[in-house]
Amino acid sequence: MIPSSASKTPGRREAAASFWLLTHQLSQRSEAERLTNIQAGFAPRWIRAVRDALALGPTQMEALFNASISTLERRQRQQKSLDLVASERLDRVAMIASHALQVFATPERAGQWLVARNTSLGGRTPLQLCETGLGTAQVHRALGALECANADAL
Repeated sequence: MIPSSASKTPGRREAAASFWLLTHQLSQRSEAERLTNIQAGFAPRWIRAVRDALALGPTQMEALFNASISTLERRQRQQKSLDLVASERLDRVAMIASHALQVFATPERAGQWLVARNTSLGGRTPLQLCETGLGTAQVHRALGALECANADAL
């Protein structure tokens, strides 16, 4: 479960807030601009932003970024951009997070949904499915179904 904003240290709160801001900014870009960002590699600040916003542990971070924790830490220290695979996954996560924020209205609720196991996703978390394009499409469909259910409830 994601800690509440009140229980996070100021540095973690700032990193978490920057994740949601970066996600929003990225969601406003064209596919061509996003592709350029992926090819250039995302800035290493995204590593901490994702970790703190979604309260990810080392195993989750390694799976998401397809890199060891030591490699991720080294990239941050050396201010080296993420590689192509990690950047593409990060783009997927950002697009899913942006969509989840639209559905759940708050970063806390959206973040909790991203890391919770979901029966409609085969018991996996939405974040886990961001490892592939096909999995990401499944997550977008699940969010779309939730949007429809919310609209019907109104």
